[in-house]
Amino acid sequence: MEEIIFYNGNILTMEDNQQVEAVYVKDGKILYAGNKEDVFARKTAATQMRDLEGKTLMPSFIDSHSHLSTVASSLSLAALSGVESYDQLIQVLKEYKEKNHLKPGDWLVGFGYDHNSLAEKKHPTADVLDQVSTENPVIIAHASGHMGAVNHLALKLLGITAQSSDPVGGVIGRQPGSQEPNGYLEENAFIQISAKMPRPSAEVQCQMLLRAAKVYESYGITTIQDGMTGRGEMELFKALSQSGKLDSDVVLYIDMNQCQDLLESNASFVEQYQGRIKIGGYKIFLDGSPQGRTAWLSKPYLNGKPGEEEYCGYPIHSDEKIESFCRTALEEKHQLLAHCNGDAASEQLLKGFEHVLGKGGHCEIRPVMVHAQTARHDQLDRMKTIGMIPSFFVAHTYFWGDVHRENLGDERADHISPAGYAMKIGLPFTFHQDTPVLPCDMITTIWCAVNRISKQGVSMGEDEKIPVEEALKAVTLYAAYQYFEEDRKGSIRPGKLADFVILDQNPLTIEPMKLREIQVLETIKEGKTIYQKA
Repeated sequence: MEEIIFYNGNILTMEDNQQVEAVYVKDGKILYAGNKEDVFARKTAATQMRDLEGKTLMPSFIDSHSHLSTVASSLSLAALSGVESYDQLIQVLKEYKEKNHLKPGDWLVGFGYDHNSLAEKKHPTADVLDQVSTENPVIIAHASGHMGAVNHLALKLLGITAQSSDPVGGVIGRQPGSQEPNGYLEENAFIQISAKMPRPSAEVQCQMLLRAAKVYESYGITTIQDGMTGRGEMELFKALSQSGKLDSDVVLYIDMNQCQDLLESNASFVEQYQGRIKIGGYKIFLDGSPQGRTAWLSKPYLNGKPGEEEYCGYPIHSDEKIESFCRTALEEKHQLLAHCNGDAASEQLLKGFEHVLGKGGHCEIRPVMVHAQTARHDQLDRMKTIGMIPSFFVAHTYFWGDVHRENLGDERADHISPAGYAMKIGLPFTFHQDTPVLPCDMITTIWCAVNRISKQGVSMGEDEKIPVEEALKAVTLYAAYQYFEEDRKGSIRPGKLADFVILDQNPLTIEPMKLREIQVLETIKEGKTIYQKA
């Protein structure tokens, strides 16, 4: 293995905000970090000298929640992020169909539209998608992954009719005044049918996973999550593990509702890396999406349709089911990640743990409340008691802040992703992008957490802003803690892995509103460069 000394730059350790002058790396680990003279005194004839030329070196970023396998799948789909109208959506899908030479009967699949960004401000329906094709079944997924739409041919092939009942935790959209499906599918109604879509060969899927990992690495990330791993995905990741082709670490969280047995049948991967893959624990969903108005709230959404003035979203599972999930995780001593966007879903998760642990009980499995968009301050207090970690999707403040203000009102909108309060009470928290919902851009996420401003330039809660140093820790040191890897990742300290990112500017000294301008120049995993900006 190589010996490298990094020097002549801003070296941010994330250890009590300490900076050092040089770092000595050997055999993929940090051997020494300190002043230049002491580090240089340790070099040998084999040591490479890396002059940072005034750039910034810090611990690489750690993805605390996303879906690597979904990112990989989306690479072959029609990209719908950024479409601004039905007409543009139809055009993009038609162009994709022609470019990929789809034959009649082939599925046409798109991903990433956001109805909030469409001129029509509504989800497309089967009538809209029929304008793309009546010979190809068409299915498109919302950016959140929690809902989508299909054309009439797809409805027929999927067997969705006026006689079809809404699944538990899901909704089939209907034509006004009738039970005829209109092509819109929500939560479990969409998730269940999207799982039936045809997939490429295993070999192609493995290649796509490697391509997707490279996307993460280009953003400075060296630990990636697959936040909902099923049976098919598990087999692919096992093949990748054996291939030895992964450069970054990947942590899998098993679909607890459908595939709980995968932990026992893949024991060699549980909480230990095999070929850069490990199983971190379980994952469950408790509700949906706040921008899609399916997150489960304790108080109603605003501006609902007539007759929906008391609509609060809805749960996916019963209280008893959630409590059983919590009990199993605690008994087996496996970490549990739980998707909770609405505060009613947060309450259901907290009560599940409190009932099993007993009032005031604390656990050691570090359960994670994923998103925690509308978690209240009193709920964060209880999370600290339990030992639960909130992983905030804080980029909502910018990308959907204005939508949240419309849907939730000023008070609730100002406190989405309440990182400021978590910092105040000493509750460790992490940040994520839920990729592919948003690109895995940690720099933009840091900017969002520090500035909390919406697309329309509206403040999203001054009290919840945090300093740059704390935002950096949320994607390094605290994220390593979330994975039980704080002894080997997340900061620059002797004995830890040499997982670094090199930035063109120092986030601690740049003007906060200019944080988004920072570029990732290089990503280093255990001393080896795995990405370099062209």
